[in-house]
Amino acid sequence: MHRIVPLLLILLAAICSSVAVPRSKPPRTPISFRLQHEYTGPEPHALPEDPSDLSQLVLDRQDIGAVPSSTAFALQARPTTVYRPRSPVDYQHVRLRSLHAQESEPVEWEEVQVLGPDVEDKHTLSQLARMSGDAYALPGRKNWYDIDPTWNTSFPFGWEDTADGFRGHVFLSADNSTAILSIKGTTLQGPTSKKDKFNDNLLFSCCCARVDFTWIFHTVCKCYAGHWRCDNTCLTDALVQDSLFYNVGVNLINNLTALYPNANVWLVGHSLGGALASLLGTTFGFPAVAFESPGERLAAQRLHLPIPPSPNDPTANPYAHAPVTHVYHNADPIPQGACTGVGSPCAQAGYALETRCHLGKAIVYDAVGKLGWRVDIRKHVIKEVITNVIEAEVEDGWEEDVDGSWREVPVARAEEDCIDCYKWEFGDFKDRDDDLA
Repeated sequence: MHRIVPLLLILLAAICSSVAVPRSKPPRTPISFRLQHEYTGPEPHALPEDPSDLSQLVLDRQDIGAVPSSTAFALQARPTTVYRPRSPVDYQHVRLRSLHAQESEPVEWEEVQVLGPDVEDKHTLSQLARMSGDAYALPGRKNWYDIDPTWNTSFPFGWEDTADGFRGHVFLSADNSTAILSIKGTTLQGPTSKKDKFNDNLLFSCCCARVDFTWIFHTVCKCYAGHWRCDNTCLTDALVQDSLFYNVGVNLINNLTALYPNANVWLVGHSLGGALASLLGTTFGFPAVAFESPGERLAAQRLHLPIPPSPNDPTANPYAHAPVTHVYHNADPIPQGACTGVGSPCAQAGYALETRCHLGKAIVYDAVGKLGWRVDIRKHVIKEVITNVIEAEVEDGWEEDVDGSWREVPVARAEEDCIDCYKWEFGDFKDRDDDLA
């Protein structure tokens, strides 16, 4: 096992004030969840003849009448302001026009007040992390995380089609007012592992997963133009044509919102699943919580996702206003973009996880300082995050609040001045080289 080069510790600065003024917190609303529907993929005979055309898959609803509906657990919600495209159809039109014709067109946004997850509440964050972990399994399996002592059911989607890879669970509140979509992350070994790795390397690498010249047979697209140059147009085309998980997710949410047009939709996931939750939440203007996710901001740019401008300062970083909260700890190299290089464990396993910049805001737990951990790829698994970080009882809390009290959950902060792939130069190099030839 190659050793990971020690990183500079990410220290969470305590918020200081000469006069301690207690922070006013928005009112919380408890939401209870129960089993309501199961979402399944198409029958094998209904699959498209072209296996690359999985973006057209539609998930169907099946009522489950044999399972008793009983309150299982409660999450805390709080008023949250999000910005949504007034028309999802127009949003995709603008995105594809920018993608294919490099022509910009304004998106009509609407400011919406919704009940979003209270990410400052330890129990709520723990339950959302457990939901993210449950996306990897079916109920009754040894890696299933109990949401509550009485909870033993789920709403699986995507488990029937082993060739797809986009799978997880849907949790629905007892009054149908909130639906939580939990998306599975990367599985190292199993029927989805090949597509998981393909999406990882396409979304989170700088240029087609080309770590160095030895990766020439492992790249996921042909956009490398030599001398640390990468063709932007080629990259964008590769993402749109081959990144099937994002397209499947768009169709799934369209079906979900058609079934429950008045429901608040939240998205959660771990690692790759968290990045997909973030990208889809940004697309639809739905609150998303991502655990230990690689940086997905570069993927959002390459997908040409329109981002709403800052309501108060149009010149401010618009990516900070995406409806996304990232949750990770500083002993995990993957969300920090530090599991890179030929000798890294990620590269040794065939993954080029090179990006570190995220959408929205990030809650960063100081596991290095508070728990004495070293930076280690083994700390990336969701079990470590749930049991040893989020649910851990840390002496003196994770950081000091403005009123002198200790916080059970660190403050969510925007990532300022973050740059991905600084060694690379991006442009239309392949077209230019062809013209000069």
